[in-house]
Amino acid sequence: MERLTDISAVRELLSRHGFTFSKALGQNFLVNPSVCPRMADAAVQRKAAGAPIGVIEIGPGIGVLTKELLLRADRVVAVELDRRLLPVLDETLGDFDNLKVVNADVLALDLHRLIADELGGMEVVVCANLPYYITSPVIMKLLEDRLPINSITVMVQKEAAVRLCAEPGTRDSSTITAAVHYYCDPRLLFHVSAGSFLPAPKVDSAVIQLRLREPAVHPEHEKTFFRVIKGSFAQRRKTVLNSLSSSLSLDKNAVRDILKAAGVDESARAERLTLGDFARISDAVDHHQRAESPLHPSTEE
Repeated sequence: MERLTDISAVRELLSRHGFTFSKALGQNFLVNPSVCPRMADAAVQRKAAGAPIGVIEIGPGIGVLTKELLLRADRVVAVELDRRLLPVLDETLGDFDNLKVVNADVLALDLHRLIADELGGMEVVVCANLPYYITSPVIMKLLEDRLPINSITVMVQKEAAVRLCAEPGTRDSSTITAAVHYYCDPRLLFHVSAGSFLPAPKVDSAVIQLRLREPAVHPEHEKTFFRVIKGSFAQRRKTVLNSLSSSLSLDKNAVRDILKAAGVDESARAERLTLGDFARISDAVDHHQRAESPLHPSTEE
């Protein structure tokens, strides 16, 4: 296991198991020996006399990050989609008795049940080197499922890290920026060069941490709130007036009234709006719908 950041050792291991990399699964294994210890240290932070710590790892690969987590946490549940890696993990991590490997698609998994069954009574954190193509779906599932977890420490594409950690109301903000800031406090921890992986991707990566907390704002209806955010960014080069008129199928005059009630300039673009702005627009949309359909208080209830 100590040599699993040695490229020749990794190639020999994979060859012995007849493993070939899958582009469809976005497989890039870390071979930079300094990255995984830093990620594990950031993810597993013990408090004096605190509860035992359990980790959900997504996509353990050959187990380089997994080992570092196992050395720091009380229990690790590693969710791996590719069953070809199961015998590899059995070889590289077979000596650990605090590991559970689950062969499943994390996007289809009942994570509430997994936590209850495998990590009950523990402080739970998530740590992962996420394939680029599932970054947003996985992060949103972890947040929207309202799991009993403290933090999410993940490596993602550098460009995605910038969007995820951008402050709402700034140029780099996007739909997922607003969603992430609604649920948690994100911060960028450190950058990771493309040469840290086998095979090397075409872009650099970054490790970010999302610390969960109570929602930052309190719209009347979350579904309307997220529909407004998504609709506002759907045509980000257009004004929020035009974007919302199109995405919500509302007359522009109705949207003008909604924005006026929310105290938002109709000529503003989505990237300039704060979570508070989106919450006020959301509530104004709900009020408009109730006024238009008095017998149906809200389509979002």
